[in-house]
Amino acid sequence: MYTAKGQLDRNALIKQYQPLVRRLAHHMMAKLPASVEVDDLIQVGLIGLADALTRFEASQGVQFETFATQRIRGAMLDELRENDWMSRGSRKSQKDIETAIRALEHRLGRSPAESEIAKELDMSLSDYQSLLGKVRGTQLVYLEDMSGRNEDDDTYLDRHVADSDSDPLNMLRNDRLRAGLVQAIKTLPEREQYIMSMYYEQDMNLKEIAAVLDVTESRICQLHSQSIARLRAKMQGH
Repeated sequence: MYTAKGQLDRNALIKQYQPLVRRLAHHMMAKLPASVEVDDLIQVGLIGLADALTRFEASQGVQFETFATQRIRGAMLDELRENDWMSRGSRKSQKDIETAIRALEHRLGRSPAESEIAKELDMSLSDYQSLLGKVRGTQLVYLEDMSGRNEDDDTYLDRHVADSDSDPLNMLRNDRLRAGLVQAIKTLPEREQYIMSMYYEQDMNLKEIAAVLDVTESRICQLHSQSIARLRAKMQGH
């Protein structure tokens, strides 16, 4: 598409490839936490599209749509990483907790108590509870989980660019994941089950849950982080 002066009509091209941006954004959203807004991804994707229009050179032998797809997806991933509130240090601490829980469950054949997790981490109980408050675990799936290797890889998303809604194998995997999560929640200590139910099913905030259970909000935050760590430890195979 060219203007009357023989130059590329950027506005027309951006309009033409807007459906591609929306498609990539919605495919990403299928595997991201509900806190991520699809409109935000689309806006960032449009910036990536504009960048692709600036940088594209037909002489490179690559089709524009292929080149633009890489730029759009890259812009979206950069935005997700930049706005990821959990620092690498906090995420490492969260994963250390998950590893300790997994090891204890294997040895004990049951969900470990807080004091047992603290001992496994070579911490005092108060230090462990303080760590739970700092990591504030809320995500069952982290961005780097999508690659299977490290957080700088987008291999997982590459495999999901095509429409897979009608793939029976993917549907089975999703059903198995949901069933596994439901079962994992049932194995949580009773108090943590109550917290997860109030937080996710009844849409109560931590302050409201604290009032119901007659404990401090910081204590609910600790128990919620611990619940997430327990669930991630159990769901590792999924």
